[in-house]
Amino acid sequence: MPKTDFSRKVTLVVYGDLASKVVTDDRRTYSSTLVDAEAERRQGRHVCVVDADGFSKLLKGRPAPCLELRKARAGRVRPVAADTTEGGGILGGPLRMRHTGRRLSGDLTLDLSSLDKATTAHEATVGALIAHLSRQGIETRAHAPGAPQFDAGWSRDEEVFVAEIKSLTGAREEQQIRLGIGQVLDYAYRLRTAHPNTVLHPVLVLERPPSVARWAELAGSVGLRLTWAPDFTGL
Repeated sequence: MPKTDFSRKVTLVVYGDLASKVVTDDRRTYSSTLVDAEAERRQGRHVCVVDADGFSKLLKGRPAPCLELRKARAGRVRPVAADTTEGGGILGGPLRMRHTGRRLSGDLTLDLSSLDKATTAHEATVGALIAHLSRQGIETRAHAPGAPQFDAGWSRDEEVFVAEIKSLTGAREEQQIRLGIGQVLDYAYRLRTAHPNTVLHPVLVLERPPSVARWAELAGSVGLRLTWAPDFTGL
């Protein structure tokens, strides 16, 4: 249950409109709560502070950055996002599988990418990829705040890999692969523009091998790595 007072039981503080405001009135509940959170941190007890967007991510099973509290002029507390990303602002926190539920027929009007992310097959492929990379000592990560919303990312030495994951169960294979190619090439273009010194590899991960051989040839011709579960050859 949400609380407006601060106690030793509080471990998470949700603060609204962090991006544009500085706390100026310590008498307001949200301001004094942040001040109390800072005091607890100084005493060695960590209280995680997130904004409304971060709380929304937590509800969806996604990682949210914990915000650090810095002193501003006149002793006021100014919330500032901590630099918790890796891969030069591309990779965020550890990637986790999400629980999926039944989709209603009306959901077919939703964006195809969002719909795919809600399927059991998609999340099973995510889990298989996480396990595959983990066996190599590589941690799979989500996208960093502000980065394109690719499905999975990881780094190897100085190189960064960003992947779009597509399930093929119950879907038109050609449509899914075309969609995935377009998405991950767009992510790669945007990231290379923003991070020109980063060696970046786009990857399309499929639930299973495609039934048509031309997709592998097409991927190679545009500098895209194409792989699939369960072996993830080439990764």
